[in-house]
Amino acid sequence: MGLLDILLGRSKAVPPNLDQLFSLPSAAITLETAAGYRPTGSGSVCFKAAEGGGFSTLRDEVDKLLALDNGKFTSTTDSYGFTWLVRETTPDDLEGLVTDLHGVNTSLVDAGFGAALLCTLVSFTNGGQSLGLVYLYKRGAWYPFVPVGADRRDNATELQIKSTIGADLNFEPDLARWFPVYGAPGL
Repeated sequence: MGLLDILLGRSKAVPPNLDQLFSLPSAAITLETAAGYRPTGSGSVCFKAAEGGGFSTLRDEVDKLLALDNGKFTSTTDSYGFTWLVRETTPDDLEGLVTDLHGVNTSLVDAGFGAALLCTLVSFTNGGQSLGLVYLYKRGAWYPFVPVGADRRDNATELQIKSTIGADLNFEPDLARWFPVYGAPGL
């Protein structure tokens, strides 16, 4: 970052560390024992589709890859135009889920579409309330999201989750960057 960036208040983006996804299974153990949230077996990768033939080719390849697993991967587009690649496993296969999500992320980054990645979301539940642990690529950090309605969230529970597993995951320190992902698959 240069002097002009400092004077203008610009900050340098944190490079994503896709390997941070592999710290999720150990955080899930802490989350279950301390707060009662268990994995649902659902996870997703969200990206913004780019224009052009290169991305269409990549999307075709990703779709073929996803279809090889007996239809456990699905694709959906939300109202903002973001594509969600959703992976469903059994709740006790969090390691497999994380590995599969990492594979999709790596494929997109290796093909030069890392800038299109928005987040990876892994769903948890305590039997009555949903929780999404969200990894933001542009920030290189995690945050919890607890929806409690169509357009409401439980901020107190989100902060409690952060304090519960904050040693296991690299959390986003700026709470203003804990974006709601209402209607995300699996929540």
